[in-house]
Amino acid sequence: MLPLLECVKDGNEWPINDIEELLINKFHLTEEEANQLKPSSTSETLFQNRLRWARFYLKKANLLTDPRRGFTQITQDGIKVLQQKLTAIDINYLRQFPSFVEFYTKKKTTEEKSISQTEKSPEDMVIEGIIEIRRGAETEILDKIKICPPAFFEKIVVRLLEKMGYGIGTQTGKSGDGGIDGMIKQDKLGLDEIYVQAKRWENTVPGKEVRDFAGSLAGKKSKKGIFITTSNFSRDAIEFVKTVDSKIILIDGEKLAQFMFDYNVGFEPGDTYQLKKIDEDFFLE
Repeated sequence: MLPLLECVKDGNEWPINDIEELLINKFHLTEEEANQLKPSSTSETLFQNRLRWARFYLKKANLLTDPRRGFTQITQDGIKVLQQKLTAIDINYLRQFPSFVEFYTKKKTTEEKSISQTEKSPEDMVIEGIIEIRRGAETEILDKIKICPPAFFEKIVVRLLEKMGYGIGTQTGKSGDGGIDGMIKQDKLGLDEIYVQAKRWENTVPGKEVRDFAGSLAGKKSKKGIFITTSNFSRDAIEFVKTVDSKIILIDGEKLAQFMFDYNVGFEPGDTYQLKKIDEDFFLE
């Protein structure tokens, strides 16, 4: 991670491909080493994989940022870190940055709980790795959504709901739409419709926004609505939806990313590793 940070210390926007070439030279990798593929991969090299994760962790600590697609840039915090004349940067060092801690100590799933390092089987470690990769991917896709145009976010939301099996979606967001960004027809005749609002927010969505959405639903004479945001909802908003006649579902950024991962919206299948065990019945013949 430290050599990566040093590569971009001038503050310019650096193409990822240029950084990769610089680091290959810095580490004096042979052509064979630089082109070694990751196990079970036909496209990503082992070096590219390590570089991608190093960049990801530095971004979570707010030491790097992606100003645009395919480029990386050092932040002011990153410049301050380089001024410390460090000999290395690892995960333990990054734990001093609140944004990294928030990501790295994020609520753990049941599979991760109550297993000490010495008690972990190889299967446990595989599962833990898969969970960490998933959590990282979900965090990264939210970062990408937050810099995409609002209309594209609305398109993402409609496509997700379609893939979840709710019906045929239409993107409706435009001036004077009354806060409605999309509509899902649950039957071909449109007798049952779900209205959608999609908000790219950094801060917590207040109750007023959800109340306004409920008003828009009433104007459409609809009883079903889905409010999706990239951030989260205030307690006021959560309590409000329990009191109205309309059925309003609130989907925050964390849940949105999970759904996108589960239904392959914005994701594509990666490498597959198959665990095998002895077929005991084979030896009974």
